Amino acid sequence: MKNTSSLKTIFASLQWLFFIFANTVVVPVSIGTAFGLDSAEVAAMLRSSLIFTGLAGVLQGIVGHRFPLMEGHSGLMWGLILNLSLAASSMGMSLQEVGGGIASGILLAGTVTVVLAVFRLVSYIQKVFTPMVMTVYLFLLTFQLILIFFKGMLKVSEDGTIDLPVTLFSFAVVILVSLMKIKGSDTIGNFSILIGMLFGWIFYVILFSSGQVMGSQASIDFSIFPLGAPNLNYGIIAITFIASVINLSNTIASVQAAAKLTGQEVSQSPMDRSYLLTGIYSIGAAFFGLVPYAPFTSSVGFLESTRIFDRKPFLIGGGLMVILGIVPFLGALLATIPITVGNAVLFVAYLQLFGTSLKSLNGYTFDSRSIFRLAAPVLMGLSIMNLDTELFNVFPVIVRPLLSNGFIMGVLLSLLLETFVRWDKEEYKESKDKVVTGTK
Repeated sequence: MKNTSSLKTIFASLQWLFFIFANTVVVPVSIGTAFGLDSAEVAAMLRSSLIFTGLAGVLQGIVGHRFPLMEGHSGLMWGLILNLSLAASSMGMSLQEVGGGIASGILLAGTVTVVLAVFRLVSYIQKVFTPMVMTVYLFLLTFQLILIFFKGMLKVSEDGTIDLPVTLFSFAVVILVSLMKIKGSDTIGNFSILIGMLFGWIFYVILFSSGQVMGSQASIDFSIFPLGAPNLNYGIIAITFIASVINLSNTIASVQAAAKLTGQEVSQSPMDRSYLLTGIYSIGAAFFGLVPYAPFTSSVGFLESTRIFDRKPFLIGGGLMVILGIVPFLGALLATIPITVGNAVLFVAYLQLFGTSLKSLNGYTFDSRSIFRLAAPVLMGLSIMNLDTELFNVFPVIVRPLLSNGFIMGVLLSLLLETFVRWDKEEYKESKDKVVTGTK
């Protein structure tokens, strides 16, 4: 019995390692490439990212919110930074100037987060991000991630066409992992992510001797502010700071969802500690050119899929991530996982996040008026996500990254609706009208 338990812990730890790694490795590589860094600087950022991410998760699991939730690079901030890099030339700035403004904004936001946590003011942020705002956040996050991973499953050739064999292989991995989750035993279902990643990796190497991989790294010294030294570019700082404040909702959504899933209650102290750690991580991330950190709400989808809620495998997986960053050879080996396979497995894992979004609607009733509080921000955000960013060129360059980000705009609209509309009053009026007209 003890051996069985130990074996389960080992496999669960490896599964967490693959999940954390797959969610991490692409981010610093894409940022470094977008800012024109050479391979040595990108490799340094990747090593920093592996070490930071591993330590961040372990510390959150031990002294922070104490849930098995990956602490990683925020998807919201990742997209914003990439958008700002693309808009650099149109704003008349160099990539280093934009990068320096981003670093200043992240440092400011991280410092404010630390101050809020130290003086126990986090509860005021939680009041702003109401349950309905969190529901909108979860839906938009689900759509954004699923779109990212679906596109990542498709390998596009240099001539712009889809590489059909590799793409079909990705869908085969999706079907395999899904069947293991739906039809397999509890044990098979719990480890479907790990099995899919390993078998997909092995068969990809057998069938396609060379192909796109998730990243690579080399032994290199760490560099400070690789994207650009902090500056006072107020426009870039303001946009980065606003996005960072919205990014704080990650913690609320993640911890609340994890608490419901595991049947636990969350007091204010763990939330304060979690924000304190997240603020410290974000300040550190700015120094190494990394995307700011936040608890991954998508980890809840992973927990839903594996049904393994024990913290021990998560902590071990985080520790292994640190080792990957310290020992370059190990990180380079794991970085040979094909992008398409990693995205296919994560696509299945994050399908569970849609269920979390639906569950967050429990207790709400909607009528012809109140449906706007959900439909308007979600559908507007989704619509913007699917627009060509060039359509926003009519706006001042400094606000384009903000207006073209469907995730941010959807959450902002939800915040406005929840702040300025008395939905309880509207629901009462609707109910009264039904009584007067005799409708049911």
